[in-house]
Amino acid sequence: MTARNRELAYLIVVGALTGLGFASVYIARQSQVSWGSLSYAALFVGLYLVAHVIARVAVPNADPYLLPMAGLLTAVGITEIYRLGPSDAFKQGLWIIVAVAVFAGAVLGLRRDYRVLEQYKYLFGVGAILLLFLPRVPGLGLTVNGARLWVHAGPFQFQPGELAKIFLIVFLAAYLREKREVLAQGRPKDLGPLLLIWGGAMLVLATTNDLGSAFLYYGIFLAMLYIATARLSYVVVGVFLFLAGGAFAESKIAHVHERVVIWLQPWTTTKVYCPLTGTMALRQDCQSYQLVKSLYSIGSGGFGGAGLGKGTFTTATGQQLIPYVNTDFIYSALAQELGLIGASALLLVFMLFVARGMKIALQAEDGFSKLLAAGLTFGFALQTFIIVGGVLRLIPVTGITLPFVSYGGSSVVANFLVLAGLMLVSNRANSQT
Repeated sequence: MTARNRELAYLIVVGALTGLGFASVYIARQSQVSWGSLSYAALFVGLYLVAHVIARVAVPNADPYLLPMAGLLTAVGITEIYRLGPSDAFKQGLWIIVAVAVFAGAVLGLRRDYRVLEQYKYLFGVGAILLLFLPRVPGLGLTVNGARLWVHAGPFQFQPGELAKIFLIVFLAAYLREKREVLAQGRPKDLGPLLLIWGGAMLVLATTNDLGSAFLYYGIFLAMLYIATARLSYVVVGVFLFLAGGAFAESKIAHVHERVVIWLQPWTTTKVYCPLTGTMALRQDCQSYQLVKSLYSIGSGGFGGAGLGKGTFTTATGQQLIPYVNTDFIYSALAQELGLIGASALLLVFMLFVARGMKIALQAEDGFSKLLAAGLTFGFALQTFIIVGGVLRLIPVTGITLPFVSYGGSSVVANFLVLAGLMLVSNRANSQT
């Protein structure tokens, strides 16, 4: 069986699972099956069949497992989003249509030789910086949960940081490919780029109040620097610089300090000052309410879960138990309904996606392709760790989305660009073997 036929077979399985998922949710909510609910599944399957046809034409030798795994993750996400709010599922469906169109444009436009991007590395670098600071523009930026990450234009709003991440990876892949021999010598003067990116990460942290984004961008840089030079000393120095900068930010920036306090002490036995109401309250009833309810949701799922559509996410009056559950905390909702077994299986799919991405990086023959694939894959992996780690209280909570799963247009579009990049690199590598 050819690679594309295997891809099609796996997509058919994913489509069947999507239909069963939507049917299960609708039965749990309405005690009957609705053709209207299954239309979401049909639309989803149709979109991925379109993506498959485009991949068959543009990247016939690409890895056959990436698209089905992305489809499975997206299916899980849109099914749970539909369960939490059908109107949000409709919006997410529209964004998936846009994302598939962007995916098609990327693979068709760059199918001849995506390495042309290397010629515009400085444009990508400048573009990443502009996108990162776009939310700081007066009248354009939007603050959500204390972090200024969003840009709104009329009825639309998006996170430019999602696209900035990809721009940064393209710039680093091209720049490090060109400078890796010089950087590998490890001379003190060559630490300039490290200090520059560190300063940029700290500036992002200071201006947006978002520890997670700073961690993501800086982590991608350190990983790609290590891959390009194989010098562990850069990573050690880089980690020390980030910890020092993070400690300084924690002591000087109120929002970052609050996130760390919530992480270390989400529960209190005595009342503390609640900045949300200006009164005294238990921390679990104020700043850490979202995290604590999320942990309760995960714990109540047990091993087998409550079942799709049977979790409890609202009070008797209809108020959400976990604020922003379909974005920042969708993993806790899935853990309650799918249990430890289902949540672990979901993480396994993420791990398999990362494994395929790293294999593509190993197969690539030129330096730019290796760094591009490795950067895209590591960024995907680190973003997954940051959001799941925050939900599980391994690290402070951030506003980063779970790739392919969380509700959000800018996130799903950016992840489809990651998918396109990996398939382009894979196609070229497999075509030369």
